[in-house]
Amino acid sequence: MNVQQRASALKRRLADGDTVLGCFLSLGSPLASELMGNAGYDWALIDLEHGAGGEIEALHQLQALSGTPAAAIVRVESNVRQRAHRVLDMGAHGIMFPRIDTAEEARDAAAAMRYPPLGVRGVAFSNRACEYGSNFRPYLEESATALLTIVQIETRLAVENVDAIAGEPGVDVLFIGPSDLSHSYGVLGEFNHPDFLRAIDRTIAAAKRNRKSLGILLPKPGDFAHYHDLGFRFIASGSDAVLLNNTARALTKSIREMCVHA
Repeated sequence: MNVQQRASALKRRLADGDTVLGCFLSLGSPLASELMGNAGYDWALIDLEHGAGGEIEALHQLQALSGTPAAAIVRVESNVRQRAHRVLDMGAHGIMFPRIDTAEEARDAAAAMRYPPLGVRGVAFSNRACEYGSNFRPYLEESATALLTIVQIETRLAVENVDAIAGEPGVDVLFIGPSDLSHSYGVLGEFNHPDFLRAIDRTIAAAKRNRKSLGILLPKPGDFAHYHDLGFRFIASGSDAVLLNNTARALTKSIREMCVHA
């Protein structure tokens, strides 16, 4: 499948109410990306906001993911137009925009995803997304409805404006960043705190009213059933860095303990 077909397939699953499971890629490594993409995830997010890699590493990760079943999402650093253009031209199937606090910022993010007259994306055909010209016309015509636009709700201000953000027609997914959101309320990591729960409820209500999908990075895997019952379907759990760190530490700890008794 070409870029817009793979993107559209993921978007269609969300529209049908399917749960799509994703992971975060923080190491900037094509090999780690390929490994995660083949692990059973529906999508994998290349993290340019907090991850170790830059745009050239993102290109290599996109190439690595293209041989796996996982769709490639990129989290950019901001909703500045050129940040989105670069990774879209490289072949991203969707973009996650961090810290979207207002409807205007959501509108700018959606516009960066689309060619005129629907948006402000620059037209070019000699890029990877357009197969260097071979897929230019279909990509130009289909990308507006195929590519996934994900905006993060992770501050008090975003929650105050969440109805207006969700009302923007170009937004597909409202994605909760639980650590940032809880920190914004002064209760970092307290995911059962009343302020955090009210923020979640308000985001859920806005998504339902505006027929938008809900996404979240699970605080822990055991939280899946809770958030799934609340209507979250674009769900992330696990990152390459955290999984490697935890597994390596658990392995060395178990061996050290056996050494003590050897």
